[in-house]
Amino acid sequence: MPINIILAGPRGKMGKEAIQMIENESDFNLAAVIDHKNEGKLLKDIVEDSAANIPVYTNPDTCFKEIEADVFIDLTTPESGYMHTKLAIANNLRAVIGTSGFTEEKISELKELADEKKLGCIIAPNFAIGAVLMMKFSKMAAAYFPDVEIIEMHHDQKVDAPSGTAIKTAEMIRNNRRSKQQGHPNETSNLEGARGAELDGMHIHSIRLPGLVAHQEVIFGGPGQVLSIKHDSMNRDSFMQGIQTSVYKVMEMDSLVYGLENIL
Repeated sequence: MPINIILAGPRGKMGKEAIQMIENESDFNLAAVIDHKNEGKLLKDIVEDSAANIPVYTNPDTCFKEIEADVFIDLTTPESGYMHTKLAIANNLRAVIGTSGFTEEKISELKELADEKKLGCIIAPNFAIGAVLMMKFSKMAAAYFPDVEIIEMHHDQKVDAPSGTAIKTAEMIRNNRRSKQQGHPNETSNLEGARGAELDGMHIHSIRLPGLVAHQEVIFGGPGQVLSIKHDSMNRDSFMQGIQTSVYKVMEMDSLVYGLENIL
């Protein structure tokens, strides 16, 4: 039996790649899409490269109630993704969420809802396998190099900063690093924000430029040495293996996990 999927965000760059991945995977069946407009149209009417007669919904609750599906994939915005995921869980759908920018409070709330219904749910700030390894290696290095800064770079249409990947990386580092305030104790900034955002003394810098896709460098400093761990996604195809793996894995789960590293 195929895994029936509802996808939110079909017109976005990630959404279009995900549609192609679903259509090329014999075990997957795209049953419907959710868009903030184009109610009543078909997928082929709103996505140039698709010939699929898949219904488009603007109301996610209506979609979840009318379409028989197993998994919901969200590739939208933090606000929409949070609302969509709550509704999906309420309608007994497993969820694979590639939307970053969720607060710890919202993740905890969604985990409680999913765990209560014993539904699998995966929230992944980054679906690229290489990015997950970059985060794992950074966590390992933090035990020996407590001084660290993160530079994340994305395309100029990304709405949240810092990226979910950068925040997740910093959280993983924090769990394996002694807490400390980095830099000179009397440090000042001549321009506000010059030192970036801060989490547990670590500084996170966000760059947004056209031509970029998704890139992150974690730089550790120690006496007489510097260690850099870097990952680059050159195109959005790099995320598809992670989404594909997550759809299969979430069917076997009965709780919510945050981070692709927890299912690999």
